[in-house]
Amino acid sequence: MEFSQYDVNNLMYITNRPPIVCVEGQGMWLTDHTGKRYLDYLQGWAVNCLGHSPQCIQDALVSQSKKLINPSPAFYNEPSIALATLLTDNSCFDRVFFANSGAEANEGAFKLARKWGRINKNAAGENRYEIITFDHSFHGRTIAAMSASGKAGWDTIYAPQVPGFLKAHLNDIASVEKLITDKTVGVMLEPVQGEAGVLPATREFMQALRALTKKHNILLIVDEVQTGMARCGEMFAYQLSGIEPDIMTLGKGIGGGVPLAAMLCREEIACFEAGDQGGTYNGNPLMTAVGIAVTEALLAPGFLQSVKDNGAYLGRELTKLSDKHGLAGERGEGLLRALKLGKDIGPQIVEKARDLQPFGLLLNSPRPDLLRFMPALNVTTEEIDQMIALLSGVLTDLGS
Repeated sequence: MEFSQYDVNNLMYITNRPPIVCVEGQGMWLTDHTGKRYLDYLQGWAVNCLGHSPQCIQDALVSQSKKLINPSPAFYNEPSIALATLLTDNSCFDRVFFANSGAEANEGAFKLARKWGRINKNAAGENRYEIITFDHSFHGRTIAAMSASGKAGWDTIYAPQVPGFLKAHLNDIASVEKLITDKTVGVMLEPVQGEAGVLPATREFMQALRALTKKHNILLIVDEVQTGMARCGEMFAYQLSGIEPDIMTLGKGIGGGVPLAAMLCREEIACFEAGDQGGTYNGNPLMTAVGIAVTEALLAPGFLQSVKDNGAYLGRELTKLSDKHGLAGERGEGLLRALKLGKDIGPQIVEKARDLQPFGLLLNSPRPDLLRFMPALNVTTEEIDQMIALLSGVLTDLGS
């Protein structure tokens, strides 16, 4: 089928898309409507943590769809209970609320924090509601999530913003401390800012932030929509710093490609009352059955170590590539990494790599001077080598 035969104008325009229609995927490879294959280092923006269409997700969908899809959130269902137990058993949290997207999970975190701030008022008996977030952060595309985000220009696109979000500077504890007032209820951050160009919070900063929030009796909230579910080499990225936050949000990898997200909190923070939070599809058995399959795969013996090993290998190979082509180095955690280009050629690389023949390479350039790599967590060293070779050829063709 030719691309012109697809009536893409029936879809609302939200972004520029190349003239290809994805029809099939397996592991690290994606196939379009012409049969051309692409080595995929986007994986749905870190969503397909086990690659495209892994067998465990296929099996979970088929098996659960034959039993129960959605009894409504007014009732318990077995897969949601089992997944919540898996998550709490392997984290510092006690309670789980399931959602459908990372932005929705973050909205839940804002609401929970503000509810907690109404219960735990300041010395003057006033509600606490302000949440400190960070410059260049990304928390989703709902109005409140955009207000919480520090993405340039987002403060005016859909103005007025939701009030109560103040912006500090990542890895600058003094910038956080000076924003704390008697209205502050929490601090929220991504352990690695993905959309900003893979900017990790340092271990020292995370530990200082935990100490500061405890000192002022305010909540520490980690947005692990992109960094969670083994992406950074530990099950959750906060574990890299040896701290225990109060609230965590998950998305992307928890569903391995299906719409599933979660908000977790410690027992003493779980203050929602009946009617405060909910959602028609939230925690439905079809999606949580997939979440179980994904989580069990990530927790299998040796899997996390393989993510650490392959992350280190990818980092070394990107450093060699940087040295070879005179670029500015690499950074990241686990299998969330960035190549610093030193000049604004990222979009050109993305387009040229995608158009390679006989097969293409799918890359992401969240900023024009760098590339971001989000492969499946079970990527092989051979697939890393293949990507490096293809990317090196593109850089040579571009004169870099």
